[in-house]
Amino acid sequence: MNKVVSTLILSVVSLWGVEFHSYEEALKLQKISKKTIMVDIVRTHCRYCEDMNKKVLQDPEFAKWLDAKFISARINLDNEKIPEGMRVDFTPTFYFVNHKHKIVKRVPGSWTIQDFKDLTEKIK
Repeated sequence: MNKVVSTLILSVVSLWGVEFHSYEEALKLQKISKKTIMVDIVRTHCRYCEDMNKKVLQDPEFAKWLDAKFISARINLDNEKIPEGMRVDFTPTFYFVNHKHKIVKRVPGSWTIQDFKDLTEKIK
């Protein structure tokens, strides 16, 4: 029964795009799942951040793929600090943090669905 409810919730969430958490929440979820955290670092009114969100991260199929693979966190530089060890030259910038809290990849910029998938599919 719990699996059915979880699947239903994930399906509904995926209709609206990737499910984002705070970085602190993502770290707590990571302790249970051991999934890699995808940190999306953005700024308010960033044209490229908005494009990436609308054209890629809100795509239902791709959101489902990302949510199955990663725990997603979003940090807005306008009102939040980035975790130690992360550096942002421009937004959006994505960091991938494994269950040992090691940054395994940095992906700056806005991408198409296929390009972003190609850049992230081998991350564990």
